[in-house]
Amino acid sequence: MPEGDTVWRTAQRLHAALAGKPIIESDLRWPSLATADVTGRATLEVCSRGKHLLHRLEGGITLHSHLRMEGQWRIEATPTLAARWRRSADLRALVAAADWAALGLRLGMLDLVPTARESELVGHLGPDVLGPDWDPEVAVSNVLASTATVGGALLDQRNLAGLGTLWTAETLFLERVHPWAVAAELGPTVVERLVARAHRLLEGARVDVVQTSTGSRRRGETAYVHGRSGRPCRRCGGLVRVAPIGPPMRERTMFYCPTCQGGLGPTDDGRRQVPLGSSGRRR
Repeated sequence: MPEGDTVWRTAQRLHAALAGKPIIESDLRWPSLATADVTGRATLEVCSRGKHLLHRLEGGITLHSHLRMEGQWRIEATPTLAARWRRSADLRALVAAADWAALGLRLGMLDLVPTARESELVGHLGPDVLGPDWDPEVAVSNVLASTATVGGALLDQRNLAGLGTLWTAETLFLERVHPWAVAAELGPTVVERLVARAHRLLEGARVDVVQTSTGSRRRGETAYVHGRSGRPCRRCGGLVRVAPIGPPMRERTMFYCPTCQGGLGPTDDGRRQVPLGSSGRRR
């Protein structure tokens, strides 16, 4: 699932392409929006709220979308927009101005609501790590109030919005915190460090297409633990592992180093893990 920095950059691209321009063509391929038409309305702004996108239009209407696992918004030149895009089974939304068109592909959510009621869709979110409402004290308080594991608490968008599995895993590794530690038992000092680290990582990532926590932009060297199960830890040389984290039916993947972060997670069976992409069988 795209992280908050990716969604923030998507909002910036959409805003640059469409802001201030009237919509000349719209096609919303979503069951509840089959008859909706925003043609003739000008785009006021496109902004992100955590992992949500809010496309605000004239007349007090907001087109809300969420990318989920595979979604994306693609920008194409309207005058040369290929017919194949209009025929694509992946197309969920087309919003075009005279010069640029925004194509919503494989979107996970799509809603058209009065702008005054946006809170019904995003009001449950905690402070946005990359938003004007960012408040580290509230984020820390929310995490400390959680009865979940700290990994689960950081991933819970109700505590702070924008963190996904990549930046959560990298934050916990850099601060040497066990992902399955109970958030409420860590104490304010540790949680304050985690929240500050996460904020720095996303702030750095939102201006760079390459998501890197190591400082390297070379392929395969951008992360310390995320996506590196079965490979040597860059800090201690032990093997990085991956295990599920979170409540049943809502588990997420957590990459971590048992040596640097306090041992195996309770959901990790300890069996050998081969590197991602390897053809070797897990034994």
